[in-house]
Amino acid sequence: MSRKRKAQQIDVVGVGINATDTIIRLPHFPASDSKIELLSAEVRPGGQVATAMVACRRWGLRTRYIGKIGDDAAGKFQVSKMAREGVQALWMKTADCSSQSSFILVDARSGERTVLWQRDPRIAIAPSDLRRQSLKGCRALLVDGHDTAASTRAARWARQENIPVVADLDNLYTGVKGLLKHVDFPITSKDFPGRLTGERNLLKSLPKIHSQFKCCLTTATLGHLGAIAWDGCRFSLSPGFRVRALDTTGAGDIFHAGFIYGFLQRWSVEVILEFSNAAAAINCTASGARGRIASLAEIDNLRRNGERSKFAYTRKQLLEASVRANRQPGDRTAG
Repeated sequence: MSRKRKAQQIDVVGVGINATDTIIRLPHFPASDSKIELLSAEVRPGGQVATAMVACRRWGLRTRYIGKIGDDAAGKFQVSKMAREGVQALWMKTADCSSQSSFILVDARSGERTVLWQRDPRIAIAPSDLRRQSLKGCRALLVDGHDTAASTRAARWARQENIPVVADLDNLYTGVKGLLKHVDFPITSKDFPGRLTGERNLLKSLPKIHSQFKCCLTTATLGHLGAIAWDGCRFSLSPGFRVRALDTTGAGDIFHAGFIYGFLQRWSVEVILEFSNAAAAINCTASGARGRIASLAEIDNLRRNGERSKFAYTRKQLLEASVRANRQPGDRTAG
């Protein structure tokens, strides 16, 4: 019996978005009322949480993905790709419904992308779709901010089971404040903290979120400039890595996977952020959300030998912001 339980043990569970992406590479972003010949168009698997679970699996973690699809070809595509990766997937299917799809326009000059997406409301994950047993025994939970009611239920269950909760937050969806009450490690886009708090300065808004929601570590990704985190006492700033970007699709998804991997290895905050930045950077050198999920050895090589971006903030700015934040009542250190 003990062997059976061990075989079924899961390291990380992900609840959230999957998508079938059509990656359209363009010589430059089109102007209004213009025509432009595309360079290529490819159909690839994507989706924030789904992609993160695939990356964690490739790095040796035992992963479970919980998501919803339609009964169309795109849904079958998602199922086959997840099965091929060895991720244990708990799929919910809606009849006569389309799965989520995205058309991603990639500027070949910079690798920056613009996402056009469509999602039928019927494939939204509802709280009633979830089963508490699916989280039992895992070591971390990843949720996103799209279906906030379902993510909140999963995060609440995880908290009750002493399972750390990581949240991928990029937009101010309805109910996100309720979700944050149950999140230990929010990882946000650079603009999210300002939208949530009304304070544009990240060095002020990150501590505000950390204090209000009693997080363990509050992190914002900065694109090619890397990432910054506040632990309730000090900031950790990790510059990005300079690579020749072909497509930035999925960079954030791979960063979140890297964060979870590093956290489960019990690495320091600095090493976790550096690893996550390196993994995200390498993924940008190929097309698609899962374009180039690098091996641990490749990531380590870039960490040790790669050229870093400029610093988003000076040491003086970080020190002054830390002093200011520590003067505010109600904050606490990580742990």
